[in-house]
Amino acid sequence: MLFDDLKSKLSGPINPTLENNGKYRLASVLAVIYCKEQPVVVMTEKPKHMKFHAGEISFPGGKLDTNDSDLLETALRETSEEVGLGITRDQIVGQLEPVVTLNSGFLILPFVSVVDDIPALTANAEVEKIFHIPLESFLRTAARDPDPSHNIVQEMYTFEYQNQIVWGASARILKQIQNRLKF
Repeated sequence: MLFDDLKSKLSGPINPTLENNGKYRLASVLAVIYCKEQPVVVMTEKPKHMKFHAGEISFPGGKLDTNDSDLLETALRETSEEVGLGITRDQIVGQLEPVVTLNSGFLILPFVSVVDDIPALTANAEVEKIFHIPLESFLRTAARDPDPSHNIVQEMYTFEYQNQIVWGASARILKQIQNRLKF
């Protein structure tokens, strides 16, 4: 897929706020896609000792902080903290539909940034490992989640990279990206 087509298909209006009736904790993530030659998506593995989502593969991001002006600021701050990547508001091309986590009670607003290149990344204590995953081949690994208990909220999917399964909210975000790119 051509870089400009990818950017165009993932672009859209940005509204960094969510209505929340107190049922969920608000959070946001940033899907960073880079490289003009073969687009790559940045994902992280959470350490096994984390309170929420231990050992899971996810996008950089986290919960809304009282000092954050909106959920986009949350995603940018968390991405900078977790992997040392400074993405600016004007590098955000769009956002996806919010997703809910089944067990931890988060409502997550995903944002998308498509950039030419990124510097070397450095993981903080909230990140066990940083992945640079070739986007097109990764999206082609989509499968329906075989665990019926995961399909309570909505239809679930899985993706696979280096024998690791990406599932849950991260997989639902990837499925939205896949649907927009029509893979």
